[in-house]
Amino acid sequence: MNLGDFISDPKSLELIERTSEYARHFFEREGTHGFSHVERVFNLCLHIGKEEGADLEVLALASLLHDVARPLESAGKVEDHAAEGARIARHFLRSIGYPEEKAEAVAHAIGAHRFSRGPEPRTLEAKILSDADKLDAIGAIGVARVFMYSGEHGRSIEDSLAHFEEKILKLRDLMYTETAKRLAEERHRFTVEFIERIRREMEGEI
Repeated sequence: MNLGDFISDPKSLELIERTSEYARHFFEREGTHGFSHVERVFNLCLHIGKEEGADLEVLALASLLHDVARPLESAGKVEDHAAEGARIARHFLRSIGYPEEKAEAVAHAIGAHRFSRGPEPRTLEAKILSDADKLDAIGAIGVARVFMYSGEHGRSIEDSLAHFEEKILKLRDLMYTETAKRLAEERHRFTVEFIERIRREMEGEI
């Protein structure tokens, strides 16, 4: 993806690059919620944000910083990575002189991106970040991430399929923006087809 197709201001591009470098150092290893997930959410946010008329700078920063506290939550050091991530983002953006109002917009989007708990996203940018994070959990990438997680935690194929039913297949109906709803339809369809196929293979039908 050519970032210049979305953001042309050199100062914004420099800020985004600086934020990307800052965010990257929180991730010591790859995995289900590694920095590759952050990069995919970033790409989705820009594509959706351009379609929806969002503030792409705020959205870019929020997407890059949205999971910086995820490793801390995984290590049991914080209870909620979204809330802690919002705090970290505020501190970082204030330290580099980013305007307070825009820093708060970034922090709100991060704090509200987690669909499984509040607060509800109030701004367009927050809704897009939440949508992008959910989109990365369905489709081909979503399938890969479910089984990556299962490998990390010793979960069986059957347990993985149960996770699809309990969580992943519900995400399509939780999208906020029209662009994300459209993207979710195709990803959802692929996920359903994959589940049907793997169950038939497990039963020896094909």
